[in-house]
Amino acid sequence: MKVIVDLCVVPLGVGVSVSSYIARCQKILEEAGLNINLHAYGTNIEGDYDQVFAAIKRCHEEIHAAGAPRISTTIKLGSRIDREQTMADKIRSVEDKKRQGEAPVW
Repeated sequence: MKVIVDLCVVPLGVGVSVSSYIARCQKILEEAGLNINLHAYGTNIEGDYDQVFAAIKRCHEEIHAAGAPRISTTIKLGSRIDREQTMADKIRSVEDKKRQGEAPVW
């Protein structure tokens, strides 16, 4: 099953800057062959459910091994079975509607 995940990993007990830990996690996600998009407060991930969660587990293992005694992680997950949809598809849909001036229907 394909999923789109928004992942936010926060190492705790390592000081104010956590970018070096996040860089380790990004490398793991890339090496897993997942489609990823880093943003200011996390990473969007697109891939097979089992591969995505195996990579997230590896991120936790690596961050702990690098010295973080605790990690707080937030995961938002979306899946659909009616059709294939990518992260790019979702963004394009919103951008198209903005260009077309479509107003929301309440």
